[in-house]
Amino acid sequence: MRKIYIFFYVLLLSISAFGQDARQAEAHIKAVYLYNFSKYIEWPSGYSQGSFVIGVINGDPVLISELNKMAASKTAGSQKFVIKNFRTATQIGKCNILFVPGSSNAQLPEVLKKIRGTSTLLVTEYVGDAKRGAAINFVSIDSKQEFELNKANAERCRLVVSSSLSALAIAKID
Repeated sequence: MRKIYIFFYVLLLSISAFGQDARQAEAHIKAVYLYNFSKYIEWPSGYSQGSFVIGVINGDPVLISELNKMAASKTAGSQKFVIKNFRTATQIGKCNILFVPGSSNAQLPEVLKKIRGTSTLLVTEYVGDAKRGAAINFVSIDSKQEFELNKANAERCRLVVSSSLSALAIAKID
């Protein structure tokens, strides 16, 4: 009987460790994508000075940690990265990129109102969000992270999307 308890204990530890590793890997991939978006999108002059702000709505601590690691060693041109974690849409300030995870998708209508008229690149990860206002929407296909691009939504925010980034999108939505 004791062997069964030990087996289940080791199994639970393994599953927990695997889940943590997968979560860490997913967060790292998203952080890399968000960083690379900063290289392939051009912001208006008012957003090209000072810090380059990446905001997240209710960010997973693992993602926030990955973004902070990236921010410590990378820049967007001459701009230093600043990572901000907002609990609600009302807290959103000036951001270059704003990421709304699927777990916070219910706040999307409020987020869209809050960033209307700004040059904020809205990145989401919920089915259909590229049609509902996001410029970029993360999707997972065959366990691989991909993204959809709604260039019209980006252009409404006065953002210029490079043809290189556009070519990498799995779907272009207008």
